[in-house]
Amino acid sequence: MKAVKSYILAYDIGTTGVKTCLFEVDKEIRLLKYASRSYPLYILDGGGAEQDVEDWWRGMAESTREIFEDPEITPDMVSGISFCSQMQGLVLVDREGNALRRPMSYMDQRARKEIRKGIANGIQIAGANITKLIPSLKITGAVAGSVKDPVWKYKWVEANEPEIFEKVYKWLDVKDYLILRCTGSFTMTEDEAFATFLYDIRPESRGWSEEMCGILGVRREHLPDIVRSTEMAGRLTAKAAQDLGLAEGIPVYGGGGDSSLIGVGAGAVRKGDTHIYSGTSGWVITVTDKQMVDVTAMIASIIGAERDKYNYFAEMETAGKCLEWVRDHLALDEIGVYIKKENIPSDYEERNTSLYSYMTEVIKDVPPGSGGVIFTPWLHGNRCPFEDPDAKGMFFGIGLDTGKTEMIHAVLEGVFYHLRWMLECQDRRLKSSKRIRFVGGGALSPVSCQMLADITGRVIETVDSPQNVGSVGACAVTAVGLGLIPDLDCVRDFIPVAEVYTPDKDKHAAYKKYYRTFKKLYNANKVLFKSLAEGNSEDQRVIIQVPEKILSRRSK
Repeated sequence: MKAVKSYILAYDIGTTGVKTCLFEVDKEIRLLKYASRSYPLYILDGGGAEQDVEDWWRGMAESTREIFEDPEITPDMVSGISFCSQMQGLVLVDREGNALRRPMSYMDQRARKEIRKGIANGIQIAGANITKLIPSLKITGAVAGSVKDPVWKYKWVEANEPEIFEKVYKWLDVKDYLILRCTGSFTMTEDEAFATFLYDIRPESRGWSEEMCGILGVRREHLPDIVRSTEMAGRLTAKAAQDLGLAEGIPVYGGGGDSSLIGVGAGAVRKGDTHIYSGTSGWVITVTDKQMVDVTAMIASIIGAERDKYNYFAEMETAGKCLEWVRDHLALDEIGVYIKKENIPSDYEERNTSLYSYMTEVIKDVPPGSGGVIFTPWLHGNRCPFEDPDAKGMFFGIGLDTGKTEMIHAVLEGVFYHLRWMLECQDRRLKSSKRIRFVGGGALSPVSCQMLADITGRVIETVDSPQNVGSVGACAVTAVGLGLIPDLDCVRDFIPVAEVYTPDKDKHAAYKKYYRTFKKLYNANKVLFKSLAEGNSEDQRVIIQVPEKILSRRSK
């Protein structure tokens, strides 16, 4: 291992903005500086959600130039570049690498007809064509059972925009497009290839599956070369270097999707390690060496940054997004933050205190259960432990004495109830860890961290800059690629624990009855959710339930 300090630039490409981070790698991975830029998410009629490649690139360029305004570290000192990004987007490009249309976000739900035609016709097992379901489980270890899966977006473009589809050269995910723009290389990392459900995970035939392309109607020639997260995808071109204000020729590494690299950045990289993420979305991931699937709970082992290890992945659509909703629509006046945005104290960011931390401080004395109010955090449908795009958020149990502080507290509890639910679903098939790394913007507040410990009954650990762990993960895989860190198993040694939160036994006991009620609210209301959605759109989901006999065979 090299003893000298090295500098790595990592881009975290999120749903609402890009964060550019400069790291120093020595005995630890240390964040030196970061800059961010926001960009829009374009919400369209019929469930559309798109972004613009120029918004991404402009945000990268502006934030990169801000990073290097300080002359102490210059662009020519950067040893490597990598990316962590949102996953399951669809970026279609021509031979010159130009985006043919605005990328479809992972949130896009327009492909309702395509999923029904593609997987819900013929002889079915609870909604899925058996001749497609069984081969998919065998080859990919999962199934494209959600309208949000990228293959259905691809088929939507084919069906609805044929003139664009005929110009397609490659199908890329978000960061892979940006790597293309940096290097001219058409690549995709293994984790994102897996997320297309066209990737053969079997060791003897790992790579794009001709059979799955045939089953789902995908042109094999549209799929790019596959690289590993720690592998160099190319070098920064002169044009990209000029746009970004960097030096030509810097190595650009494969990086990975957020669900792969956030765990790496959390230091949860060894078998049995569990981390919880709360950002725009939320998830629970436990590292395993087995390919497992629990289709009844919509949990699967997905390929991560390290070959021969998998992330047993349970996701919820909106976690921190619920707090953003609170900020914009509920918190504003009662807790004295602002009525209009300009009333936020001008030195707020300078005091290194986020608005979310302020909100959680205000509600810290509300007792467990929020006075009997329970919030369901399904503001954009849900994936796990049930797949239902019709599911909605709601407040249950509001009384005359309920105030906004109780409601805000209930929103935070609702997110953590759902995370606990997914954690317990994971425990049905493997043992999640007793000590859990908690990362993402939700981990910035000590109040949130303690509440998560109290609700789950687990010891919660945090790391420095938990909101930047995706970038830390991108830095880590680049450091491995550069030989600065021996391998990914050693990354944990470079990411120390910052704080530890132990559950309060009395509060954990108090939460039990509220948690039991929370879990019953979906089944009690799912018919009503569906009835509200009827008439506005066609059914958007394929509910897949596989006989236990099949699940048991795949889990061994």
